[in-house]
Amino acid sequence: MPLPSKNTFNAIRALKRVAAHFTLLSLIILTVGSPSTKSATEGLKIPNLGAASTSLFSTDFEYQLGRSWLKMFRSQAPIINDPLLYSYLESLVFELVTHSELQDRRIELVIVNNPTINAFAVPGGVIGVHNGLFNLAQTEDEFATVIAHEIAHLSQRHFSRRVEMAQQQSPLNIAGLLAGILLAATAGTDAGLAAMSATQAALQDQQLRHSRANEAEADRIGMRTLYNAGMDPYAAPAMFERMLATTRYSSGSRIPEFLRTHPLSERRIADTRNRAMQYPKRIRPQSLDYQLMRARVANQLAKTPEAAVAQFRGQLEGTPRSKEAATYGLVVALTAAGRPDEAALALDGIWSKNSDRIEYVIADAEIALARGNAKLAADKLGKRLSLSPGNHPLTMTYAWALQQAGDAHLAEEILLTQSKIKDDDPNLWYLLAEVQGLSGNIIGLHRSRAEYFIRVGNLDAALRQLNYALKLVGDDFTTSSLVNERITDVLKMRAALERQ
Repeated sequence: MPLPSKNTFNAIRALKRVAAHFTLLSLIILTVGSPSTKSATEGLKIPNLGAASTSLFSTDFEYQLGRSWLKMFRSQAPIINDPLLYSYLESLVFELVTHSELQDRRIELVIVNNPTINAFAVPGGVIGVHNGLFNLAQTEDEFATVIAHEIAHLSQRHFSRRVEMAQQQSPLNIAGLLAGILLAATAGTDAGLAAMSATQAALQDQQLRHSRANEAEADRIGMRTLYNAGMDPYAAPAMFERMLATTRYSSGSRIPEFLRTHPLSERRIADTRNRAMQYPKRIRPQSLDYQLMRARVANQLAKTPEAAVAQFRGQLEGTPRSKEAATYGLVVALTAAGRPDEAALALDGIWSKNSDRIEYVIADAEIALARGNAKLAADKLGKRLSLSPGNHPLTMTYAWALQQAGDAHLAEEILLTQSKIKDDDPNLWYLLAEVQGLSGNIIGLHRSRAEYFIRVGNLDAALRQLNYALKLVGDDFTTSSLVNERITDVLKMRAALERQ
């Protein structure tokens, strides 16, 4: 298991400050610890323990807490910047959420570049996965099993219910819980639960028993979500068996089961298998979309592009789960290895079957970029984008190709329009700042950099960028008003975190 970095520990300390500075959070802690605060917290609803439909926290509070956590997490974890992979995950999660019991469907996703098998849910609708999970799950249904399980944690408000149980016994360090999730998501689930347990040592045994009960509930409700979404419930025990087999050969298997956030055992797998038998088995055709994403992840996790080339050539010499996906993976690997002619030849073998598939359109454009013909790449992407306006992977690749072709002004226009659709994407704001710098829009560059820093939780850096922009505005009253308004917004954000 990788050790958590110094940056991770710094993020945990910062996150504790974030949670500690929430006014509502402070009121909740006071309510738990001191009856004298009743008049100050009369508006808080303290529901019965275990009721999934109610919570010590409002959904809006959880939403704000989760988004603050996400901003902190983005600044510390190796986040994957792959619009195609993100778009696929977004579509899958949307389908599962639609068939789930989740009431507040304001979901935010994050993909971590980490080969370990992990997924996590944070209060307020944040769902994250390590890209290593794609590598383990052989089918879309197996992968969806894990996501449906995490959605069930959110729909049943397990975080808040855990706090509700603890508030009857002693004050709970909520920041410690969130810091544990942060550590689990960056350094592994075992370390994360250890951090959570250390935060609440006096409650450890009872909290862990409660956690296992939550896991069983998430298994049950997650399977129902899987079935309602038209997927095979038998994929759940298959996935758990695959995960258990993997842990037997890892160093993590030596860590006691009570220090696992998702404890796997033969009994749990048997329970899941018995539960699946209550549903009819579904035979679904293989998802090419999912297999293509697995090929992209294999490229991300390969040590070098040449290693990925060898990996996919080896697959194609055997019997891959999807020959088309393995060929696509080879195309991506050859392009990254600087071998665009070979990549183009491989792409020809699959493109004719589905010339409109966005993955192949982008692969073709990336081959043109690798050949040094950025204008041709931009032309191809622009034509395809006219058929799918607003498509995020196409738009981001198109803007990048325009930048490489020296057309920064058009790239800026494209990204400004897209920012109204994908406002919370830090990578969009990062690229927009780059193209604005190339186009000579220095005020815009500083404003976009500020938006990027806001989304990764660095408010001080955001304020510096906005003040740089303000100094350059001159007599432009409209722009100065907008910049001043955004400065006020950031100051309010910072004050909310610093307020005792």
